[in-house]
Amino acid sequence: MLCRVSKLTTAVKRMVVGRPFRSDSLGHTLLPKRIALPVFASDALSSVAYAPEEIFLVLSTAGLSAYVYAPWIGVAVAAVMAVVVASYRQNVHAYPSGGGDYEVATVNLGPMAGLTVGSALLVDYVLTVAVSISSAASNIGSAVPFVGTHKVLFAVAAIVLLTAMNLRGIRESGTAFSIPTYGFMIGVFVMLVWGGVRLFVLGDHLHAESSGFHLSGNESHLQGIAFAFLIARAFSSGCAALTGVEAISNGVPAFRKPKSRNAATTLLMLGAIAVTLLIGIILMARKLGVVFASDAADLIGAPAGYEQKTLVAQLADTIFDNFQPGFYYITIVTALILVLAANTAFNGFPVLGSILAQDRFLPRQLHTRGDRLAFSNGILFLAGAAIAFVVLFGAEVTRLIQLYIVGVFVSFVLSQTGMLRHWTRLLRTETDPATRRRMLRSRVINAIGLTMTGAVLIIVLITKFLAGAWIAIVTMSAIFVLMRMIRRHYDAVSRELEDQEFTGVLPSRTHSIVLVSKLHLPTRRALAYARATRPDTLEAVTVNVDEPDTRDLVREWGDSDIPVPLKVIESPYREITKPVVDYVKRVRKDSPRDVVTVFIPEYVVGHWWEQVLHNQSALRLKGRLLFEPGVMVTSVPWQLSSSAKARRPEVVNAPGAVRRGFEEQV
Repeated sequence: MLCRVSKLTTAVKRMVVGRPFRSDSLGHTLLPKRIALPVFASDALSSVAYAPEEIFLVLSTAGLSAYVYAPWIGVAVAAVMAVVVASYRQNVHAYPSGGGDYEVATVNLGPMAGLTVGSALLVDYVLTVAVSISSAASNIGSAVPFVGTHKVLFAVAAIVLLTAMNLRGIRESGTAFSIPTYGFMIGVFVMLVWGGVRLFVLGDHLHAESSGFHLSGNESHLQGIAFAFLIARAFSSGCAALTGVEAISNGVPAFRKPKSRNAATTLLMLGAIAVTLLIGIILMARKLGVVFASDAADLIGAPAGYEQKTLVAQLADTIFDNFQPGFYYITIVTALILVLAANTAFNGFPVLGSILAQDRFLPRQLHTRGDRLAFSNGILFLAGAAIAFVVLFGAEVTRLIQLYIVGVFVSFVLSQTGMLRHWTRLLRTETDPATRRRMLRSRVINAIGLTMTGAVLIIVLITKFLAGAWIAIVTMSAIFVLMRMIRRHYDAVSRELEDQEFTGVLPSRTHSIVLVSKLHLPTRRALAYARATRPDTLEAVTVNVDEPDTRDLVREWGDSDIPVPLKVIESPYREITKPVVDYVKRVRKDSPRDVVTVFIPEYVVGHWWEQVLHNQSALRLKGRLLFEPGVMVTSVPWQLSSSAKARRPEVVNAPGAVRRGFEEQV
């Protein structure tokens, strides 16, 4: 039965994950730029689906007149993105190993700065998945009401599906994701261009379905500092469009050679496309008069039972009002790229986790690759954490986005600070004029990047702290402390195992104990094996938990031909584990230089339910005895008849084997 369960588990794993790859085929998983763009840039590209919406949502607090600031906020966000892209192009050239912000901060600012970046990015990757998937649920809900009312269920199912696809390996997932990502880019470009043609060439009067609504916000209550705070908060929400930029610098090893140049080119393409889409959507939304509120009840003039569509869905519905398939196409590809945007995190999080594990800040299991050469443990950990956030926050983008982008801007600031020190250090020793000019130019770019990202981080902390950003900060701090504790543990184990010299002194004597419950074949086999080891002292021990059974065992033992003495340990509370452990401790105390070997007979069964019925006392005993110094525990297996099929070797006959006289085996 165990064999069948193992085969069934393996079959399911192969169906989900696929056949394993050899380690020497890792080079075949590297990505060309045309696939690397959708794999690593889908997060930043997809954020144009919700970042403009969040800008309008925050401005709606001050009424419709505040919408006039939306394009200027979009320009400010685009300017920050341009600077960040230019700064990270310097990063990928200087540090192509894939450590990204973590490596830059660790090398130039020290381990604590690197650990801060690592904890910030781990949290940000988790929130990337949660926000992207939740936004996808909202977009699909605009066209499919069932999804809109079951967003959490849809989000969890999407994360599970995305996890399975990534477990199959980075190249296959990249190929699968490239079509929807390119479909989104082309679709939104076509929508914006066609909208511009209809407005400015054909002279059509286009108005979004919400253009006739009004907002319940009262702008007279927001003046001076309060209004400036509102603009700053809208800007910080719009800066969600910058998330994902750092993923390319973390994923440089996944690019084909020349890795740095390909990564830098992909980063430039990402910036150009994302800025164009972001500004285009904001301008088109203003031109069509889109009105957006956090709650449809705040829309004055909306009909009863009105379900508010997402901003992108309203644009598509208006621009393609005479071509309904266009609306459904935009809705579908927007939802798809939002689902696939999480793939950026599914590629970045496991790589970063592997690097942190290699540096002994995370469990070593996160450093190893799975059957498909993907970091399977990191993928599964990310999926579990993202599902937890989705469930806790009800898959609501507006609630989740308050936690968002704090981590990524912390990493931006520390990364740019580290790059400044990097260029300054190199300039001290560089003498070639051309190289120095290039380094000076790079340092200026990183200095501008530090100034701008530092300002944005301050704005984000001020405007979002009480709204939920404190949760992300607390989580980052907890991960930081946890990683330091893990590193301290690994360092302590390393010192304990390596610093002490092995004296090689053998024990003076060996004292063997065979645990006995009944005088049956498993006991006799354990006794025979224990005698074969030639111990200095050998005894059999039984625990008296039932007086009549113990008397019968002693009588049967005396009548047998076994030359090993049987000792009975009293157990007034009918326990087995504690009396045995106490007895072993007494033996060790009486002879501290002796090694005590405890032989435990165990049944080997063929059905899972038989395992529940047997060996529970043996498991508890082993669990306690393994912690005792100077004690060895040896399991002596006895195969029951039910285990025969499980241990039978499976022989696959070659074609014609039966015809040639070989017996068929199954």
